[in-house]
Amino acid sequence: MLLSFIAYLATLFVFVGLDMVWLTWVGGPAYRAALGDVLLEEARLGPAIAFYLIYPAGLSMFAAVPFIGGASFWQAVLRGAAFGFFTYATYDLSNLATLRNWTVGVTAMDIGWGCVLGAVAAGSAVQVASLIGAHFNLPAA
Repeated sequence: MLLSFIAYLATLFVFVGLDMVWLTWVGGPAYRAALGDVLLEEARLGPAIAFYLIYPAGLSMFAAVPFIGGASFWQAVLRGAAFGFFTYATYDLSNLATLRNWTVGVTAMDIGWGCVLGAVAAGSAVQVASLIGAHFNLPAA
């Protein structure tokens, strides 16, 4: 249980940190250019906080925790990429189907980012939790 929580915290830290960099330097400017006035000037803080607490929980549960302590790091990376693909594709393809300004380019870019972000966050969580678990002789999650 402790290693599951450690994996969640690692997932949360990596996911939020990388997504903030992405939204500041790459994705954010691209979204603003493509979507224009559809975007708010400032994100709504409550829903953003909820997303950043919930999404890493699902990512760690399905892609990291099963692979802590001896299972394949690469399985976690692959599962994280798949989780990112399916969740981001759900969001982006729904938007492409229903929103006038949503573009194929934004969809492709965002789904690709979801894959990379999920893979890196899940892989990092497995590494961190496995190292801490081994160092302190904690039972696998």
